Amino acid sequence: MASTTTTTTTTGTTKHIISELPTYITVYSDGTIERPRQAPPVPPNLDDPTSPVSSKDITISQNPNISARLYLPKNPIHKLPILVFFHGGGFFFESAFSKLYHQHFNTFVSQANTIVVSVEYRLAPEHPLPAAYHDCWTSLQWVASNQEPWLINHGDLNRIFIGGDSAGGNIVHNIAMRAGSEPLPNDVKVLGAILQHPFFYSSYPVGLEGVKLKSSDHDFYCSVWNFVYPSAPGGVDNLHVNPLGLEAPSLEGLGCERMIVCVAGNDGIRERGVWYYEIVKKSGWKGKLELFEQEGEDHVYHIFYPESENGQKLIKRLASFLHE
Repeated sequence: MASTTTTTTTTGTTKHIISELPTYITVYSDGTIERPRQAPPVPPNLDDPTSPVSSKDITISQNPNISARLYLPKNPIHKLPILVFFHGGGFFFESAFSKLYHQHFNTFVSQANTIVVSVEYRLAPEHPLPAAYHDCWTSLQWVASNQEPWLINHGDLNRIFIGGDSAGGNIVHNIAMRAGSEPLPNDVKVLGAILQHPFFYSSYPVGLEGVKLKSSDHDFYCSVWNFVYPSAPGGVDNLHVNPLGLEAPSLEGLGCERMIVCVAGNDGIRERGVWYYEIVKKSGWKGKLELFEQEGEDHVYHIFYPESENGQKLIKRLASFLHE
């Protein structure tokens, strides 16, 4: 990850790369960071008459800086489930305010008939893990405290869900574990958890990884984790990324009643999602557990292509999960 490549800036000074995940993120010696794959930000659409969904941005905390984009179907008749969502991006890029997630949730919310609180948590390397975990827990506490008019007027605190894709799916697991041991304001409980192509890893292969994964893939996943959480005890066997890792508590303590784990057949971390489903099933956890697999699709296909046939199929399944 380290490099000696130098670059001349517009002011004539030179800087060099101190760390990078090629094509994803580059950190320079002068403190600047480039994220080439970051989707551009877009504004919310609070009063767009052409959209069936309203959205607005709110501040959850000023110290640390945590915010969120809220989505609400127009003209809701009944109290709606609340989905607190944690976006993907390897813990180091993407945003609740990006065009990618904004377009996804305009599609998702219009069909799922739910309120979404899409959390803008702090990113590595400026804020290494566990900062994102703390931010997302703070966001769930904020939702449970029920201070926001959209939640007060239209949300059902008895139907709070947590969800996320990729790194966000990892966050869902960690928040669900915390919810099993720490109370939320107003004695609110997490009803369900949605893990979409969750990012887990370990020093040893699981399932068919020994056959399917190249050594370069293994090195990449390890590099991502070491980049975003360089101080993690146990490295890739840290309990936050390996639920059976170093000093990990029993999954029997997951703090939700229902869970759906979604995987994609062509996804490099597909085996991890199936593995997670299996270890939860064997853990003694008393909740209702489901595995949803879409053959022939790659990582977070439904985020990139929510209007596609298989994207629609997953959205409909998750909508049903939210209203069961």
